[in-house]
Amino acid sequence: MNNELVIDVRESETVIALLEDKRLVELSREKNNKKFSVGDIFLGKVKKIMTGLNAAFVNVGSERDAFLHYLDLGPQFRSQQKYLTQCINSNEKIPLQNFQLEEDINKHGKITELFNSGQHILVQIAKEPISTKGPRITSEITIAGRNLVLIPFSDKVSISQKIKSQEEKDRLKRLILSIKPNNYGVIVRTVARNRRVAVLHSELNELINKWENMFSDVRGIEPPQLIMGELDRTSALLRDILNSSFNSIYANNANLLREIRDYVESIAPEKKKIVKNYLSGTPIFENFGIEKQIKGLFGKTVTIKTGAYLIIEHTEALHVIDVNSGNRSRKSNDQETNAVEVNLAAADEIARQLRLRDMGGIIVVDFIDMHTTENKIKLFDRMKETMSTDRTKHNILPLSKFGLMQITRQRVRPEMSIETVETCPTCDGSGEITPSVLFADQLFNNVQYLSENYKPKVITLKLHPYIASYITNGIISRQLKWSLKIKKWIKIVPVSSYSFLAYNFFDTKGDKIEL
Repeated sequence: MNNELVIDVRESETVIALLEDKRLVELSREKNNKKFSVGDIFLGKVKKIMTGLNAAFVNVGSERDAFLHYLDLGPQFRSQQKYLTQCINSNEKIPLQNFQLEEDINKHGKITELFNSGQHILVQIAKEPISTKGPRITSEITIAGRNLVLIPFSDKVSISQKIKSQEEKDRLKRLILSIKPNNYGVIVRTVARNRRVAVLHSELNELINKWENMFSDVRGIEPPQLIMGELDRTSALLRDILNSSFNSIYANNANLLREIRDYVESIAPEKKKIVKNYLSGTPIFENFGIEKQIKGLFGKTVTIKTGAYLIIEHTEALHVIDVNSGNRSRKSNDQETNAVEVNLAAADEIARQLRLRDMGGIIVVDFIDMHTTENKIKLFDRMKETMSTDRTKHNILPLSKFGLMQITRQRVRPEMSIETVETCPTCDGSGEITPSVLFADQLFNNVQYLSENYKPKVITLKLHPYIASYITNGIISRQLKWSLKIKKWIKIVPVSSYSFLAYNFFDTKGDKIEL
């Protein structure tokens, strides 16, 4: 499989697209001023204890207080609180490997036994703020690396279940047990398969240093305060998915490109050459066909190549996906065969849509009815197979007697939602249009003004494809007439991401010309 990562750095956000064989499968947006990301570690302050919920609300600086349930404290919560207190009151670094652990907390205990209002507490973001809810947090801190995940106050070593070879599992477990210090647990990630001891030992030491340096910074800090930030979304994505199938990473920002190149060199030096600077004047998403795919994939209706289509509805409680055969139903006389073919194709597209939109919570899929048990099992197996590449935790249930499939998918971030239907800028959605024949004249007046005042050799005009087609249509087009009048070539560039009547002028260097 050919994987590409395309990163578009914009004024207010960074948009990351993951392509598999040129098909868009993941899209994420990260605001440049974002305050809360999954994995961020905060020194928080207990605001309110909810005895009935056996939970507490913690101030971590969000508009709404973060929610912490008793079951999210972790068995070694007492040890962590004791260690935090010692670090706050000490002027020296306290090695965790020499620390005396406390007894595990009671699995069925009460939060009032451990918390007081106003208490300082170390927490990690487990879910970003979604809708009207504040962040979901945990006190069981983990620090993720490329090959390993460090779990302080534990001595367990776990190996990824995706590593199938028992011999390799045993080798990795023996290796980690021989190099890890006391009071540190480790989860070995799938990518660590066949890694040498020197690589894993080096990364383990880096993670331990991160942990110790984080506690060196807590002295004199008043909560709420970010203690250690997770990697930005781009680096976290690279850390989790970068493998031999990646052949290109493109970015249109020099600073970000430098950071990515340094990060890739640190985790996979052999992959440094795949990081490439995008220099073309055409918008990066336009050039790679991503903008077009976004327009076709984020609407309420999603078409499938076979002629079938999906209807995707979102509510606060769950997501509903309806599978429709469309004109595909005419291609086969056998209704059961037709239903199976459409459902299997729909399963592939549904798995893609879940990743693409980052849909979480409960998803209910209404497949086309099938009568044989064999076909129902075939569809269930196909759904599990196509969802196996999804890194997000999920669970799939077999078809119910009503032909519904239920899927749960972990939700840690707000769902990706893109408005694909535009309000007509001419009638403002009213359906009543007033004449606007002067728009072309307005464009030409601006062209003349630029020609006289800026005197560029070539004027590049970027605008909506419909308007671009109107200007370039015909043998003697408006583009040609305008160019002859001002005695300079006018280059017309259609950009589908522009709104209907939006346009911009650019000089020969690709810099925007302000009118």
